[in-house]
Amino acid sequence: MTVQTYYLANPEKTVEFGQLLAKCLPSKGLIFLQGNLGAGKTTLIGSVIKAMGHKGSTKSPTYTIVEPYLINSENPQKIYHFDLYRLADPEELEYIGIRDYIDEDALCFVEWPDKGKGFLPLPDMIISLEYQNEARKIALEVITQKWLSEFRQLDKFDKPSEQAIN
Repeated sequence: MTVQTYYLANPEKTVEFGQLLAKCLPSKGLIFLQGNLGAGKTTLIGSVIKAMGHKGSTKSPTYTIVEPYLINSENPQKIYHFDLYRLADPEELEYIGIRDYIDEDALCFVEWPDKGKGFLPLPDMIISLEYQNEARKIALEVITQKWLSEFRQLDKFDKPSEQAIN
């Protein structure tokens, strides 16, 4: 596992980071997003989806649990955005067919993955967002080793300074 940490000075940098992240992601994979309410998880995912070619709006699936996106391009891309915040019991994931979504040739983003513990497989990557005053610190933990080479593109982003971390 490799962890890279970056500093996002404002919401615009979160969007910019998501646009760059979109260029690094494969067409299939499972990504967990962790962080407190308002940390920027949905903003990040929305910017990734738009950068991949989605023309419409993106929204948080807080009440619907999953929001599907089909990017119609030369190579159609399926993306599923899950938000498990309101999940009462992890077993509910079985009822919505979570395994079918994850087994598809699709990119799956899961916010609040701890709410699905025991019903979610291991992710390919974990993204953690943390408040740093008005800014954010974002950590990417790449678990699937074949993804590593693609993430070198993110090196242009600022690394957290000691001042930003404290």
